[in-house]
Amino acid sequence: MRPSALDPLFASVSTLSGVGPKVSVLIGGLVAPPGAGGVAKVRDLLFHMPSGAIDRRRREKIASAPEGAIVTLEVRIDHYQFPSREARNQPTRVIAQDSSGEIALTYFRAQSQWLEKLFPLGETLLVSGKVDRFNGRASMVHPDFVGSAEDAASLPLVEPVYPMTGGLSPKVLRRGIASALERLPELPEWIEPGVLSRASFPPFRAALESVHKPQDPGDLDSTKPAYRRLAYDEFLASQLALALSRRRMKQEAGRPLGTDGTLRARAEAALPFRLTPGQSEALSEIFADMARSERMVRLLQGDVGAGKTVVALLAMAAAKESGAQSALLAPTEILARQHFAGLSRYCDAAGLSIALLTGRDSGKTRDGKLAAIVNGDVDIIVGTHALFQEDVIYRDLGLVVVDEQHRFGVEQRLSLTRKGNAPDLLVMTATPIPRTLVLAAFGDMDVSRLHGKPAGRKPITTVAVSFDRLEEVVARVGRAIDEGEKLYWVCPLVEETETSDLTAAEERAEVLRQFFGDRVGLVHGRMTGPEKDAAMADFKSGRTRIIVATTVIEVGVDVPDASIIVIEHAERFGLSQLHQLRGRVGRGDKPSSCVLLYRAPLGETAKARLAVMRETEDGFRIAEEDLKLRGEGDLLGTRQSGMQTFRIANLEAHADLMEIARDDARLLIATDPDLKSARGEAVRALLYLFGKDDAIKLLRAG
Repeated sequence: MRPSALDPLFASVSTLSGVGPKVSVLIGGLVAPPGAGGVAKVRDLLFHMPSGAIDRRRREKIASAPEGAIVTLEVRIDHYQFPSREARNQPTRVIAQDSSGEIALTYFRAQSQWLEKLFPLGETLLVSGKVDRFNGRASMVHPDFVGSAEDAASLPLVEPVYPMTGGLSPKVLRRGIASALERLPELPEWIEPGVLSRASFPPFRAALESVHKPQDPGDLDSTKPAYRRLAYDEFLASQLALALSRRRMKQEAGRPLGTDGTLRARAEAALPFRLTPGQSEALSEIFADMARSERMVRLLQGDVGAGKTVVALLAMAAAKESGAQSALLAPTEILARQHFAGLSRYCDAAGLSIALLTGRDSGKTRDGKLAAIVNGDVDIIVGTHALFQEDVIYRDLGLVVVDEQHRFGVEQRLSLTRKGNAPDLLVMTATPIPRTLVLAAFGDMDVSRLHGKPAGRKPITTVAVSFDRLEEVVARVGRAIDEGEKLYWVCPLVEETETSDLTAAEERAEVLRQFFGDRVGLVHGRMTGPEKDAAMADFKSGRTRIIVATTVIEVGVDVPDASIIVIEHAERFGLSQLHQLRGRVGRGDKPSSCVLLYRAPLGETAKARLAVMRETEDGFRIAEEDLKLRGEGDLLGTRQSGMQTFRIANLEAHADLMEIARDDARLLIATDPDLKSARGEAVRALLYLFGKDDAIKLLRAG
């Protein structure tokens, strides 16, 4: 049960004074967490962090006001500039002045009557907001405050500014947050005393008051102890939830897998190459986990082309040594078929039986495969989500390997292993992920990092080329395919639309066919499975030499003799995605090239991305740079994924706190697994506060 002391924070915001039904709907749209149906609680207002502050102590003249700073000006209203009927989309400007110059107070979609009432001609008013300059002329867009000197006297000298939504006034929102702070009860301290003193964290209530009632704009700095305290609280709740999930998975009695290593040795001997040091190190960690009686829950994180599939093969061979079956889950049918084809030749040599099961199987074919699985005639089953449908019954599932499922959240990981008798779980990703993101998304797992590439892999030469030189690129492509090369040509969209200037895959394929005829193939996500298979088979066999593709080829597609990739509109892709796409080449023993086609002019972020791509092939460095450039919310598509996003904490700014939270959470669950101690009870309140109700259920179930 949720502690009764928290009840005031879980009441609807409509119970706060001055927040009626209409306003509560607006506030809900602004601050309610995902899954709350737009209904906001008092707690949600407390966790709505300011984005800046108005400093009314800072009085400036128009001419000397620094650009980009929030300042307060005393100005006289001179005249209005209303847009004409033909230009209704243009803003309205209220022109004001002081002894040093003139400023345009700019409003979009504002009613003229409202503006004339707010800014009476000839009146002297105080306005606060951010000053910008265009062609030397000062401007303030939608000032944060407009009023007389008397009005300003009743306001705080430093006032927080919050992210807003249309129809909600800043004054009403600030009043709601102030009312929410009054509801905040005294709560027991949940942070470990040593962490509390080393980090100089204030108490929870004091931290919230410091941020929502700043005495100085610097109080809102995310590096200050008050803000860091709240970020740590959010991380700690997250890591406790993951630690409880981990305990739940580990609690289900596993069993030791792998005996004398005979099958592993046979499978390794079938490989046409030697294992890299990185592969050997990862395998030793995996085999040690599998040999224990508790379940393995491990993430194998490898760079593009680092050889994860071979590691998975040897882990599955270890499972077979104990008589257990393995399931290898791939995110797409293309990748599942590729895994099946790639593993089959090694399995035959090692004496392992392997089958492929996808949604395309039906009738007698499917029935035959299901019978082989339930009878134990198949050791390794490769497939898509079809592997976990109700009618798929395993004789003895001991290991689940999940490939490229960084978008899977904790709940999906739990459901994947409900088949069989508490099988071990190995999750693999070829998307290098920054350490802090790994802790955020996979804090319930042990992590192996696979460094290095197999011997013989050549470096990839990466160049950035403007669209102005497209004819040169096409001519170079022609010479390359005449010399026997194969290449990918990647486009962001499937077909041209009126709303986008991005060249579509279908249109690009048509253009290239005018030069190269039927040597041009096409593959994209809207094609049927058989159509994609046929297009990739033509490319692999060499019937087509160019495959025009969307990002369907981003992950796992393996054509070792493809040595060139052209990526159109490279400026529109994130760094990690560019790195994944580039990884489709450089997989054989030929020198390879990546051409990043961009549309000029480039913004600063796009320039930085393309520069990083030219400088390095190290996926882990690229992932860290991507986090800096894009922020954690967009990396890996996390907004659409099973991975949470944070409301207060910033993964880059507060990375050091994530490590501390992970260690503390694991130690607490190890020493007080049922959270029955005084600190454990306090931590329960923290979990409820940050919406980790599912973790409490795991606690009860455990």
